Amino acid sequence: MSSNVAQLFDVIVIGGGGAGLAAAAEAARLGRKTVLLEKNLDIGGSTSWSVGSISATNTPHQLGSGILDSPDEHFEDLELLAGGYANRDNRALRRILVDRTNEMMDWLNSIGLVFVGPNPEPPHRQPRMHNVLPNSKAFPDRLGRHCRKLGVDIRLNALAERLIVEEGQVVGVVAICNGEKTEFRARGGVVLASGDYSASAELKGRYAGESAAQLEPVNPTATGEGFRLALDLGGEIVNGDIIRGPIMRFVPPRRRNLLQILPPHRWLAVIMRWSFNRLPGVLLRPFVMSFLTTALGPSVDLFKRGAILINKDGNRFVDELDKPGRMVPSQRDREAFVVLDARLAAEFSEWPYFISTAPGVAYAYLEDYRRNRKDIFHKAETIDGLASSMNVPAAALAETIGRYNSTERKNGGADRPALAEGPYFALGPVKSYVVFTDGGLRVSERLEVLKQNNDPIDGLFAAGSAGQGGLLLEGHGHHLGWAFISGKIAGRNAALRITSLTA
Repeated sequence: MSSNVAQLFDVIVIGGGGAGLAAAAEAARLGRKTVLLEKNLDIGGSTSWSVGSISATNTPHQLGSGILDSPDEHFEDLELLAGGYANRDNRALRRILVDRTNEMMDWLNSIGLVFVGPNPEPPHRQPRMHNVLPNSKAFPDRLGRHCRKLGVDIRLNALAERLIVEEGQVVGVVAICNGEKTEFRARGGVVLASGDYSASAELKGRYAGESAAQLEPVNPTATGEGFRLALDLGGEIVNGDIIRGPIMRFVPPRRRNLLQILPPHRWLAVIMRWSFNRLPGVLLRPFVMSFLTTALGPSVDLFKRGAILINKDGNRFVDELDKPGRMVPSQRDREAFVVLDARLAAEFSEWPYFISTAPGVAYAYLEDYRRNRKDIFHKAETIDGLASSMNVPAAALAETIGRYNSTERKNGGADRPALAEGPYFALGPVKSYVVFTDGGLRVSERLEVLKQNNDPIDGLFAAGSAGQGGLLLEGHGHHLGWAFISGKIAGRNAALRITSLTA
């Protein structure tokens, strides 16, 4: 079915994650009639999948802690985080990011979001990481309420199919809304805020190679439709080969834990902030760990100290000290297990050895996984018993551990400790994921989508991951920061571009 009557708006936003909600809110604040098209059944996008951290300077949280910081220092620290890719960074967009983090945080606070922090994350010279409460679902909850209050028309189950171009200008969108083809017209502009392409095997393969194409995404709905819409009009993806992965993470629990299902109410966030600021860590730690252990992966120190990776056939398949995550996708069911003995279990029960870390928040030890992730925690007095718990062939596992202990643990002349003492432990399954792709459409400082010759595609803007434009966002809290900052810029410029277009 199709709808023959075009619906007229001032601004059309494609995507209901953090960037899209910020763009729609800004356009509506300027008095523009705005529609937001979200292909999923709810808003949130990758923002809802995030840890919920934002790195920012000169916030009330920093000032209240006596921290003197500056955008210039933040700019320099992002250079360090970019490392070997620093010369590929879009420094003009990086300047926009660091200069507007304070303004962004003030805006988020003003619409009712609640944060704790700041937390340190080297090589940041100052603590800058702020975490939202009670969880990342608070972003779409508060921003969605804010958009609706401003009059934004939010359409769910609305997949943008193509852009409408007339006389060289983008003037609208054809979308499939609840199964019906619908035409939307924009008097101002169209904003692509459709997220990254971490779930698109085709785009990952084209820009980052076939091995990247096989990696599973954290967000399975990040399929890159916005990129295809822009590429069809001559747009260009910058830094498409840079992806955050393969990163090994323990598979998520089948059931969500308490912190994940907490309703994103402001009153609850305020109580939690009071608790974080006043209760001793020994009381808060189990609560924090129940959340963190749903989304973390194994530390490299585990493998340096002698842990090995085993596939479902009971075989060791990779040198654990040589980027092991790249080989996990080629194993059966794309899964593996981390195997430890009693010595390692004792070591990784206290500082300085930890199973996983969330920088600036907490460290997870073996006991945390035993308590919070019984679904991936395996323990047995014998190797045969461990194999049974893991559901792998016992003879193969015993042979693998024996071979590792006798010959394979020698690596470059240095011996890794043997797996010799029971009881034995395993954590897993673990998989390799793409957390996000850093490729973004080439954009101007006004967030206009640019062609390869740097001419703008008239009427088309992009924000968030879609409008990343070569900006590198290493470290925690920069993707969300860019989503909100770029979203507001794109929404504002789309709103200010009003023409006399009629349906």
